[in-house]
Amino acid sequence: MKPCWLWWSSGKDSAWTLYQLQQSTEYEVTALITSVNAQANRVAMHGVRREVLEAQAQAAGLPLIVIDLPFPCTNDDYVAAVEPFLQRAVDEGVEAMAFGDLFLADVRQYRCDLLAEYPLEPIFPLWQSNTTELAQTMMKGGLRAQISCLDPKQLPEHLAGRGFDEELLAELPSSADPCGERGEFHTVTWSGPMFQYDLYLKQGETVKRGGFVFTDWLLPK
Repeated sequence: MKPCWLWWSSGKDSAWTLYQLQQSTEYEVTALITSVNAQANRVAMHGVRREVLEAQAQAAGLPLIVIDLPFPCTNDDYVAAVEPFLQRAVDEGVEAMAFGDLFLADVRQYRCDLLAEYPLEPIFPLWQSNTTELAQTMMKGGLRAQISCLDPKQLPEHLAGRGFDEELLAELPSSADPCGERGEFHTVTWSGPMFQYDLYLKQGETVKRGGFVFTDWLLPK
């Protein structure tokens, strides 16, 4: 099987991508790789703490590779931070990079362009999934996640911190994608078939920052 690193966001889509790849006979995930706002020590946009990322990787039985990004971070800054890790992947015999993108063609193209100069195959196991069906499949498959960030321009703020479940789907505006692929919401996964055990995260405070609503999630003491 081809050694593969999975671009890990801490959320449901990357978690379900991991689950799909765990069942693959073509690819073997050998590490999770994620970028973190170095100033806040959290996943950008998701707002998930680094220690929660580390706990997720441990629950998945995989090493975590963290790319520290400056804040603010321009595209040039991002590329400069990421490229050494792409070269490291090549040097370590990795043959593919997996992403949990669903249908945003510009995002997919950006990732492909980023990898173009490296012998790394970009793969998108969930690409063009029907997101209504995918959301149901995730839930029925045992994935459990909570909203860690939402865009109040697209969703009502009272949904902050809610679980990714049938009740949430029923309350989403008709304009919202069931998987939040247009940035309506981001999640943190705490349970599912991709993990060896559950994390049981504790809900912290919810704050509005930079035009988004973030709910903090903490590991139990």
